[in-house]
Amino acid sequence: MNSARSLLPVVIVVAALVIRTAIGELRRPGSARQQWAGATGGPAVTAGVVAAVAVTATGWSQAGAAALAWAVLAGVLVAFLVGQPTNRP
Repeated sequence: MNSARSLLPVVIVVAALVIRTAIGELRRPGSARQQWAGATGGPAVTAGVVAAVAVTATGWSQAGAAALAWAVLAGVLVAFLVGQPTNRP
């Protein structure tokens, strides 16, 4: 698999997340810090690291070093999702 071609989707997703966060910050200053604050909590970081290791372990044989970029992206997204507050009654 071509390494540059396999990294392009990662770059596109990261750019979309940055643009989404920037637009939210322009609309409501301070919202970016509030939105991403949960991703640095203990359970969120643990879940992110586990996801990153799993993606690296399963993807290394097919994608090589490009699996690291996918692993970082997956780890950050999992940490973000786990760190979100629940609004359950």
